[in-house]
Amino acid sequence: MASYLEVDNISKSYGPKVLFDEISFNINEGDKIALIAPNGTGKTSLLSILAGRDSSDAGGEVKFLKDISIAFLEQDTVFDAEVTVFDWVYSCTNTKNEHNQWDLEVRIKQMLTSLKIPDFTKKMGSLSGGEIKRVAIAAMLVKKAEFLIMDEPTNHLDIEAIEFLEDYLKKSRCTLLMVTHDRYFLDRVCNQIFEMDGGKLYSYKGNYSYYLEKREERLAVSKAETDRARNLLRGELEWIRSTPCARTGKAKYRIDAFYDLKERAQQRVEQKVLNINVKSARLGKKIINCKNLSLHFGDKCILDSFTYNFAPGEKIGIVGKNGIGKSSFVNLLTGNVTPDSGEMEVGETVKFGYYHQSGINFREDQTIFDVVHDIAEVVTLSDGRQASVTTFLQYFMFPPNMLNTKVEKLSGGEKRRLYLLTVLMRNPNFLILDEPTNDLDIITLNVLEEYLKSFAGSVILISHDRYFLDKIADHIFIFKGEGRVKDFVGMYSEYHAYIKEYEKESRKNPKKENDKVKEVPKIVSSDNEPLKKKKLSYKEQREFDQLEKDIDALYSEKKKIEEELSSGNLSYEKITEYSARVGEIIKLIEQKESRWMELVP
Repeated sequence: MASYLEVDNISKSYGPKVLFDEISFNINEGDKIALIAPNGTGKTSLLSILAGRDSSDAGGEVKFLKDISIAFLEQDTVFDAEVTVFDWVYSCTNTKNEHNQWDLEVRIKQMLTSLKIPDFTKKMGSLSGGEIKRVAIAAMLVKKAEFLIMDEPTNHLDIEAIEFLEDYLKKSRCTLLMVTHDRYFLDRVCNQIFEMDGGKLYSYKGNYSYYLEKREERLAVSKAETDRARNLLRGELEWIRSTPCARTGKAKYRIDAFYDLKERAQQRVEQKVLNINVKSARLGKKIINCKNLSLHFGDKCILDSFTYNFAPGEKIGIVGKNGIGKSSFVNLLTGNVTPDSGEMEVGETVKFGYYHQSGINFREDQTIFDVVHDIAEVVTLSDGRQASVTTFLQYFMFPPNMLNTKVEKLSGGEKRRLYLLTVLMRNPNFLILDEPTNDLDIITLNVLEEYLKSFAGSVILISHDRYFLDKIADHIFIFKGEGRVKDFVGMYSEYHAYIKEYEKESRKNPKKENDKVKEVPKIVSSDNEPLKKKKLSYKEQREFDQLEKDIDALYSEKKKIEEELSSGNLSYEKITEYSARVGEIIKLIEQKESRWMELVP
């Protein structure tokens, strides 16, 4: 395989803080690599140097294979708010030759449609955060670059978009280097892991599961070597401290070896790890009781007659497409939004801890210490002891030498960690976490997961991180649109497998009207009652049978249109017409599948 990228002895520091020091590595054609490191240790800085947006401190070299094409996906997309989606993607391709202009337009519309952006005429400024990310990904993939550099590609994407990108990259022959915290994503896409630790870079050939195993072996070996060096040092120390008059006769090589041994013995195999040691307030039996809650924003129905009694200690995951109303729902529960109708009672002992998706608006000129000290001077720990904010900050990986650091100097992940600290230090007993995994590193996520699993209070978790959901949630609220909420008792992966099985069966046996998809007794209604096997009325049975025919017909039509779009034989008008139709078909399939699930006997 050709060597696509050679990096030799690059370094980066900010003042006294060393991010990485003289690291070197090589990336070959076909490598798909994930870069893993704690927040604030230079992942984004390294990618920026590779993409030519930044430079190494002194010396060092970054050399790409001549003439290979490179595409870079940044964490934050810069765009002109007045430009249309199509025009912005087109401008990002840097391809203006008349010879391939028509082919480029087809590719752009195909990619935008695949990423569920069917309206190419919308202004960029009118898009949601998730839509902007999808458009940015479309612009990157349309280029068909040989080398992709991606910084947190799954941030702000819904699960459907994540799975599309995951499938695309798995099948693509591109070479890839990316930073991501989505462990299912990197486990399924990547064949190599780079880890930055202590300013050095370590490489592991294999996926995320293999990396976890080999990383533990590396740390164990490193610790053993340090321990052995310390034992040897004791003997050498006795020798080097022997009578001063004898020192001049000692072999110089042994004296030099002593100082080398001393340096190795003083190395500390130490990993900075978040320590969430916070007490939660006592929680009574009555949590939140909802009866027939409805909520609309204009003509859009967010919630329709929702009934549910939340139980102490339950952990609920919430999933659904971007903009479907998940955040509005939790804002209703916390009293930040008033329902149009229905009743809601909140228990007297409930104390919310609400981690917003948008984060907190810190004053950029505040120091880390000021942010925390403004909330409280002491924090109650899980064992009842009280800790000063200075001590508590160290639990969240903010050592004393960082306390006077201004917020504006922190990385995105460090700001998120500080925000999480400010939520937990108030000792809540009902945690609502809206997209908590964005910008947090994998080590921090592992610690947060362990804390949430043992958390005595209740948890609502809105997330597109499938791994995070599977580890935490006991059951899932699925927001289907038009105010409908389904409750699935089990992991998200189990629900996802059920949906995939249904789609597979409906396409395999479209003509067998009496065949029923495998029943899933774990699906329950929003009033906590299991959905019992029911007998459909004559009218419902006819609707159910027709839905299966309609869904199969829509999938067939979608497949034919996509084949036509890929043929290269369509006029510009037909491309526009077909792309719009694919968007309509996708919406119709979603509506009909949702109704089908309601009627499954």
